[in-house]
Amino acid sequence: MSKEMTNTEKLYGIIKKPLITEKSVGATTLGQYTFEVVKDATKIEIAQAVELAFPGRKVKKVRTVYMPSHAKRMGYKFGRTDSSKKAIVTIEGEPIEELIGA
Repeated sequence: MSKEMTNTEKLYGIIKKPLITEKSVGATTLGQYTFEVVKDATKIEIAQAVELAFPGRKVKKVRTVYMPSHAKRMGYKFGRTDSSKKAIVTIEGEPIEELIGA
């Protein structure tokens, strides 16, 4: 048996979670949704993953931002947060009901 993932399995693994902040909830009125994605994902892969995860929606535009790690302190111990990548995806058509702040 092969351990390699198929293209569909890889696309399902690209989107980690939606990022729900005050700014991202306000952008949903413009059809923009923010997701945390894997660091090596390209814009084309992100667009394909969103169209696969939310059928019936067409991706108009994808913008990506690399989020570097930051130094954190908890008591006298020092550490760093994880670095990540987020994608701001503009959708054409119907809004994604699951991600709209109610």
